[in-house]
Amino acid sequence: MAGRKRRRVKLLTVTYEDDTRISEKGNTEQEEEEAWSFLPIELLEFIISQLTLKDNIRTSAVCKTWSAVALSVRVVNKPPWLMYFPKLGNRFEFYDPSKRKTYSLELPELHGCRISYNKDGWLLLYKPRTQRVLFFNPFTREMIKLPRFEMTYQTIAFSNSPKSPNCIVFTVKHVTPTVVAVSTCYPGATVWTTVNYHNRLPFVSSVWNKLVFCNGLFYCLSLTGWLGVYDPNELTWTIRVIPPPRCPDSFFVKNWWKGKFMAEHQGELFVIYTCYSENPIIYKLDQVNKEWIEMKTLEGVTLFASFLSSHARTNLPGMMRNSVYFSKVRFYGKRCVSYSLDQHRYYPRKQCHDWGEQDPFESIWVEPPEDVSTFNWED
Repeated sequence: MAGRKRRRVKLLTVTYEDDTRISEKGNTEQEEEEAWSFLPIELLEFIISQLTLKDNIRTSAVCKTWSAVALSVRVVNKPPWLMYFPKLGNRFEFYDPSKRKTYSLELPELHGCRISYNKDGWLLLYKPRTQRVLFFNPFTREMIKLPRFEMTYQTIAFSNSPKSPNCIVFTVKHVTPTVVAVSTCYPGATVWTTVNYHNRLPFVSSVWNKLVFCNGLFYCLSLTGWLGVYDPNELTWTIRVIPPPRCPDSFFVKNWWKGKFMAEHQGELFVIYTCYSENPIIYKLDQVNKEWIEMKTLEGVTLFASFLSSHARTNLPGMMRNSVYFSKVRFYGKRCVSYSLDQHRYYPRKQCHDWGEQDPFESIWVEPPEDVSTFNWED
């Protein structure tokens, strides 16, 4: 009898210990779940931003917090690549800012060419020796020639892909301070069309002017900040009576006009002013009130600025949003210089950002290729 009692007590003891183990296991799992649910948002953003799109979608089903973070860092678009022009030879380097990788590709077709603009995956080239203007896709190697044209110190741009029936190539240069010559062409044309226009305001053309095609119009920002507009359908040229973007006195230093960029996003025009010792100032054009408004946030948009052409993207990795990426790579080619509007600082810190001293014809942002297997990856 005593033995049975002892065995029963022992059995009850074991059962109690098993229940304790189960209870402890349940508590541990609950604590782990709570630990994951209370991760700092910044850390959660970093972790989820490293996932593939498929895993990102799965992660968004965990809870409301994770769903919001997953959506905020979900990558739908790819950022452009920074294309570097070699000083010698035909090997071009391409830097991917999202993966921080550099690729290289031999492009002998570009020998003797000056890259002037980029859009929709196409480069606009100019051969000074032959005065030949042509389109070139660096990844498909397709080339489309335009009639010869003498370009001196003016900038040039095009509206959309040369494969489009609506593609127009546009350039403007001043004849006198109040007269400009607008020249246009299109794929398949045999000659360029040039028309002189009289301005009510002075407009001086320069390689430092910025050209953007937006809402069916070509916008040209002059050295002094005046905005010229060309309508290719109405064949009109006007100078908008809009005061130039206001800059601090500290911006008026040597070569200040070179550190200026202009980009378009969903019908909006943005201008970026930079200075060696100051943080960038970003303006958006208010078409209704005819004024430039300083932007404190880009609301998730990322701007990619270079002298020849600048671009805008949305739905990029969370850490790239609300920032401006410049055409300069530091830390042995591992880090693209950028400015975060959220953090109000440059990355990396304490780097030289004197864009006025940079060679304007050393790099350009281009559309990334679908397939990178033909590239040599430089570690």
